[in-house]
Amino acid sequence: MKGDKTSQAKIMPSSSFPATTSDVFETGKYKAALRRVEASASAASCGAPADPPPKPLLIAFPADAPGEFPVLVFLHGYLLYNSFYSQLILHVSSHGFVVVAPQLYTVAGPDTTDEINSAAATTNWLHRGLAGLLPPQVRPNLAKLAVAGHSRGGKAAFGLALGKPPTQLVLPFSALLGIDPVDGMDKGKQTPPPMLTYVPRSFELDMPVMVVGSGLGEIKKNPLFPACAPRGVNHADFFAECRPPACYFVAEKYGHMDMLDDETPGVRGKATHCLCKNGRAREPMRRFVGGVVVAFLRAYLEGDDVSLMGLRDGHEVAPVELQKVEFLL
Repeated sequence: MKGDKTSQAKIMPSSSFPATTSDVFETGKYKAALRRVEASASAASCGAPADPPPKPLLIAFPADAPGEFPVLVFLHGYLLYNSFYSQLILHVSSHGFVVVAPQLYTVAGPDTTDEINSAAATTNWLHRGLAGLLPPQVRPNLAKLAVAGHSRGGKAAFGLALGKPPTQLVLPFSALLGIDPVDGMDKGKQTPPPMLTYVPRSFELDMPVMVVGSGLGEIKKNPLFPACAPRGVNHADFFAECRPPACYFVAEKYGHMDMLDDETPGVRGKATHCLCKNGRAREPMRRFVGGVVVAFLRAYLEGDDVSLMGLRDGHEVAPVELQKVEFLL
């Protein structure tokens, strides 16, 4: 691991510990499965759930062992399909988590208000309907609930955690994760409702936060298109407004879409390869994002911070080169 590593906490000397590759970057011990669920407006067919969700869902869950598992709500990026994150959420789920990824919209303008409201409605539905969509032996633990989002979905996740939706959440979140979050086109060109205030440590969040950034996200793919994660509205700005406890990772040679599936079909899927500056392959970045998500959730939902602190201290080897690691504790 290389790059800038800072922390507000005392760090034990790493020289006395050998660097190892953490299991969080490999497939976990559970066999994970996916289930698609239609929304209430289209769930009139035979076999549809009695209380269908407000939005279509893609759910990843541990399928081969009984147990009670924490839950992560994952919000997709701008104009992307939740299915484009199948490999990522399966990785997270294989480590013992239920991941619920709503399809918030198929077409949207610049305003994110509707998708934040839709994410709130989906979250409020979980206690009524999620358990009935999982195998009987898989029990969702909604007392350990986190929210994550990628790109504009990262902005929506922050909005949800900051209480932007008018609908009050029935279930509180215990952790927040922003995966290369973006708040608009540029500083001064934020999409409504704006999340960034440009006041350091101004986010009033009563939960731990992790922000993951891409080193290539702020670089234009070509002169005709803007950068996918421009400076002034990207991961660095989101982390600058986070209060402790918070952690921050930036993958140096990977781009804004490099955590998606290897194959993303259709016109939108092809666009993910064309519009953003990309790394050499998606698999390393996807493994890294999946791994740090697992490490963070283990630390703050399950009380096991070994992998997360190993990454902080340099004892764990990530599958990508890191240009920045910072912790506020």
